[in-house]
Order: sequence, then structure tokens, then C-alpha cells
Amino acid sequence: METPEPSESPESPEPAGTAEPAGTAEPPATPTGIAALDWAAASADPQYRAAVIDLLGALAYGELSAFERLADDAKLAPTLTDKAALARMAAAEFHHFEQITGRLTMIDADPAEAMAPFSAPLDEFHRMTAPSDWLEGLVKAYVGDAIAADFYREVAVRLDADTRSLVLRVLDDTGHASFAVDKVRAAIEAEPRVGGRLALWARRLMGEALAQAQRVVADRDALSTMLVGGVADGFDLAEIGKMFSRITEAHTRRMAALGLAA
Repeated sequence: METPEPSESPESPEPAGTAEPAGTAEPPATPTGIAALDWAAASADPQYRAAVIDLLGALAYGELSAFERLADDAKLAPTLTDKAALARMAAAEFHHFEQITGRLTMIDADPAEAMAPFSAPLDEFHRMTAPSDWLEGLVKAYVGDAIAADFYREVAVRLDADTRSLVLRVLDDTGHASFAVDKVRAAIEAEPRVGGRLALWARRLMGEALAQAQRVVADRDALSTMLVGGVADGFDLAEIGKMFSRITEAHTRRMAALGLAA
């Protein structure tokens, strides 16, 4: 497991696949406030430190869940080639999980304690959106994980440089986006009526994912304070509305990439 030291420069991300739209938020040309600091300086604020631990805890449990789901999806794969591809993606998600938990340990936070508040809501989301077949599983991973990644990218632009570097690195696409798009489009071409069912499924996922994100933020005081502007050059309430609008727009582009109507 490789965990970046606070002084380490971020690795250059691999080029994103054409199937995956660009992130919803771009870092400012000249970072200001917390975004211009490193972790050592930013974490002097105990509320900011608590917010980052919450954020990393949520992200870590999300990566662990992604690993578990991809491993389960591999069991449903129709070919050995597909099974192997999903297994490789699952391994990449677990590596991301290890990077985040390693970082939590480095900043003297217990990974299990950091993840604990998020296990129940995420597990409930996955229980309510359990796919019924291989194609629904692909759409869920592509749509659901992308919505979560968009949310974390939005937050990342206001984090200290070291935390921002880690968050953006673990959000790198594992290859699942292009894989899912290719398989879903091929299935729709072979049987067009599949498209209607998958479009309805993706709409349900979008609604559940946004509702879950809002619940999680509302339940965590430090995290919600950061988002509404109390810590770390956060978002004001109007900006939060704009943030969710950008996430929705990115979802619409992803649906188009799948050949589905948003």
C-alpha cells in the first residue's frame, strides 16, 4: 500500500476514457484560503480536521463497497473475459481503499471509526438498489459511482493541497466507465427494448444517490458546515444548489453515452 506523504507531489492522472464526462468542478487557477495550504497548516483548525476525517471515511467505505459490488458483478459476468475485467477493476477499487485508510492512519484517525457513520446509509442505498441482472449491475456501477465521484470532486477543489491530491487520485477511473458503456450499448443494439428498462433503472439510481448524499451530509455536522461555508472556503447554500445541478448535468451526459434517455 502506497500512501502519499504530505509533501508528496500528486501523480499525473491517467487520461480518462471518452465514455466518462469530465469532472463537475475545476480547481481555481490560483488556490486561496484552505486550498492554498498543506495538511499540516490546514489541520490546525479542529473543525476542518473533523470534516476531512468524515470525508475520507465516507470515501473509504464507498471504495470498499465498490470493491464488493464489482466482485459480486463478476459472478454474473456472461464470459470469462468479462469476469476477469471486473475482477481487475475490483482490485483497483481495493487499492484506492487502502490508500485512503492509509492516509487516515497517517493523520492519527482510526479508519474503522471514520467509516462507521457511513456504513449504514451506504448499505441501505445498496439494499434498495440491488440490481436484478448483469446489465443493471453495470449501469448501477457506472451511474452510481460516477455521481459519488462528481460530489467528491466538487468538494476536493476546496480542500487543502495534500488531501485534494489524494481524493482526486483515488477517483481515477478504473476502466469501468468505458467497459460499462460498451457492454450496455451493445445490449441495446441487440435488443432495443432493453433501453427503456435500463433508462428507468438509471433514473431511480440518480434519485436514490442524490437523496443519500444529502442525508449523509445533513447528519454530519463538520461535513455540512464545511459545505455551507463555515470551514475551508466552503459552499454557501446557493452554491450547493449549483453543485447538485452540475452533478445532474453530468449524469445526463453519462446517460447519453450509454445510449439512454435521462
